[in-house]
Amino acid sequence: MNTMMFMFSLSLTLSIALTALNFWLAQMTPDSEKLSPYECGFDPLGSARLPFSIRFFLVAILFLLFDLEIALLLPLPWAMQLDNPTTTLTWASTLIIILTLGLVYEWTQGGLEWAE
Repeated sequence: MNTMMFMFSLSLTLSIALTALNFWLAQMTPDSEKLSPYECGFDPLGSARLPFSIRFFLVAILFLLFDLEIALLLPLPWAMQLDNPTTTLTWASTLIIILTLGLVYEWTQGGLEWAE
């Protein structure tokens, strides 16, 4: 019980100290950009039909693709402890090879070049 009270008081003290430090050190000088309703960099009073580069979508799709690859490969260390990990390693290697070939193809086609 004594250890639990010590941990509770320590975490409460640390939380209060960090919050107070944040209020003390924070810069409270907002500029016109911070005071605008949208901080995305677009003019909120301009046209809503501005041309939007398809490169942003390409980068987002590539990020999601390789993020999915990592999520699929996360159980791989636990699969090594199975009786026969050959099947799991084969599928993981196949997935990595397919995604690497796709990345190389995208790279050689110039899809990753930001400016032309």
